[in-house]
Amino acid sequence: MKFKNLIHVIAVTIIFYNCSSSSNDDLTEQTPELPIGKITYDANVKAIISNNCTNCHGSPASNGAPTSYSTYTQVKNSIENILGRINNASSPMPQGGLMTQSLRDDIQQWKDDGLLEN
Repeated sequence: MKFKNLIHVIAVTIIFYNCSSSSNDDLTEQTPELPIGKITYDANVKAIISNNCTNCHGSPASNGAPTSYSTYTQVKNSIENILGRINNASSPMPQGGLMTQSLRDDIQQWKDDGLLEN
């Protein structure tokens, strides 16, 4: 009887071991692949603009600012002007001085990535 139980334990162990796998080969993609490393307005740029630009470029614009940057469309439509001003050391925006290079790079990358909203 003990021999029969031993056989059952070995058989169950073998079946259990063979049914488990650490391989991902048989898994299928369930969700569409998202662009990796893409900068989007909602995830990245909106906070940069809010923290650095909307004191003057809010809604309504103030302190002599000609436009508001309070929406995605306003920022997208002004991207060339924004990039020109945030990278201009002789007349920087924001007026207190240039933003960090990392923040300016994120805005440039957003443009390069296609001005994605979200």
